[in-house]
Amino acid sequence: MTAEIEVEIGSLGAQGDGIAETTAGLLFVPYVLPGERVRIRPEGEGRAALVAILEASPDRVEPPCPHFTVCGGCALQHMAPQAYAAWKHAQVEAALRPRGIVASIDALQPAQPRSRRRATFSATRSRKTLTLGYHAKASHTIIPIVECPLVVPEIERALPALGVLVGHGLARNAHASLLVTATASGLDVAVSGGKTLDGPLRAELAKQTEIADLARLSWDGEIVAERRAPFVDLSGLGLTPPPGAFLQPTIDGEAALVRLVRDGVGGAGRIADLFAGCGTFAAALAPQAAVHVVESEAASLAALSRAVREQGPMLRFKPVTPETRDLVRRPMLASELKPFDAVVFDPPRAGAAAQAAELAKSIVPVVVGVSCNPATFARDARTLIDGGYGLKRLTPVDQFLWSPHIEVVGIFTRD
Repeated sequence: MTAEIEVEIGSLGAQGDGIAETTAGLLFVPYVLPGERVRIRPEGEGRAALVAILEASPDRVEPPCPHFTVCGGCALQHMAPQAYAAWKHAQVEAALRPRGIVASIDALQPAQPRSRRRATFSATRSRKTLTLGYHAKASHTIIPIVECPLVVPEIERALPALGVLVGHGLARNAHASLLVTATASGLDVAVSGGKTLDGPLRAELAKQTEIADLARLSWDGEIVAERRAPFVDLSGLGLTPPPGAFLQPTIDGEAALVRLVRDGVGGAGRIADLFAGCGTFAAALAPQAAVHVVESEAASLAALSRAVREQGPMLRFKPVTPETRDLVRRPMLASELKPFDAVVFDPPRAGAAAQAAELAKSIVPVVVGVSCNPATFARDARTLIDGGYGLKRLTPVDQFLWSPHIEVVGIFTRD
């Protein structure tokens, strides 16, 4: 067995693990804080397990969840809120620094416990038991979860019933994923990795959907039961998203992003909303501007178009025009962007390298970038800056409480 050693934690890394300098090199230690004296057990490949805290940081607090350190969902529940916010703020600075970007960064917009309206759970079944929960850190092992201080209460209350439901359609030793979204009309559950649907399984799943009082259940992309259409409010526009569609994880976070995007585009009359999803920003901007909505997922665009067609006149929407297009493979060209007064883009974690290159060549006066990955945001921001844009405002928004993930909104204008 590897000998235990005592070290002092110098800082936290990008994933929230503590960094200790040792004679053997840097070691990454989970669940510690800067300045702490700890006993650890090296595990190889630059990793170490925490054995004991010898001198605790004044920023250490009692974690609110009994699953913390066993479940892999959270990394920083042991960190006091003020120190946590400062660390996340510093992570945004650290992402910009290698790209040579110096910017004034607003204070972190905070997230609250029990605010996540969507979460993905994993399930597996043995001969005798069904396990529903989250994966352990860096592991395929599923930790059974009975409570979660991240999610809204209606999701937490449904966990036992969801376990029963998925157990009826899960082969032994198979793994299934459950994307659970709390909507105004009830829970919308999308299961992937289950057994192939047949008549008896459909009937049983429909029965369990009723017992659990779900709004909708889809199974590997097919809607099995819809007792009530799932309903989400996008800045006053009521919309039923397709199964598994992207939505912002928290309502408060969505409101913060919308507010920042509105401020960023100012009085623009023609706006392109790129990587638009179901139209979170389009719905907020349509009362003031004509919005061209571009998204690769046709079902999400169809849901938005249907809602706009039915409710747009009452909401006094300006024209909303949809375009199904994979912007990663086929970005909007600088010539196509010429008619717009502002562009909003909210790409997936990989960012929007090709689209940023076209924006950098465009004459669009204002670009607002929204990103859940500060590293790829910084890469794309560098492209825009090199093309003549200035980064005028940057705001971090915390939608991923107690995790290392951070959302950012950047406002760029032509210098």
